[in-house]
Amino acid sequence: MESLKNLFIILLAAMPMSIAFAQSQGDVEHLRILDENDKTMAVIVGSGDNAVTIQRVMTKCAKNKGWLQPLIPAKGIHPVTELEILASMNDKDALLIDMRVMDNFVEGTIPTAINVPYTEMSLRLNEFGCDKVDGKWSCGNAKKIYGFCNGPVCPQSPIAMKAMIREGFPADKIYYYRGGMLDWTALGFTTVEGQF
Repeated sequence: MESLKNLFIILLAAMPMSIAFAQSQGDVEHLRILDENDKTMAVIVGSGDNAVTIQRVMTKCAKNKGWLQPLIPAKGIHPVTELEILASMNDKDALLIDMRVMDNFVEGTIPTAINVPYTEMSLRLNEFGCDKVDGKWSCGNAKKIYGFCNGPVCPQSPIAMKAMIREGFPADKIYYYRGGMLDWTALGFTTVEGQF
């Protein structure tokens, strides 16, 4: 038993070296840090012998290949945490919207969320309290929209929110849960299969 324990300790000690070797051999997939127009793949902090290169690599936890999203995608949008998402679930004037594509929604989503894919949000403002008047959206009775997608590197909900604002939806009625499904599941919160 003692020899098995020693072998386990040796294997654990060797793991960081094997990971470093695999990374040096190019076996990892490096991911962008910034937006689609900026090809930054690393940020160097410190200098000289103290310099450290910070990179994003695909892991089991890094579930998508997007890029870091700002906390506030457009002026006027409110960033929210899990606490505000939980409160929104019982707010009759709010809609919790999973802005991911339907396949992702069906696999699992936040309870009470409805699915409106990010490509359709600005086309369906009538479902959120807006009326079309003379070809333009009038959103005086807009509901509060709590939107999310896959997580901090997913551009889907920020794209949708910017399109909504461009079409006339009031930014101050949009609440962005940047953590999305990645943070929700990492925190162990309940998920449900999406229904359509």
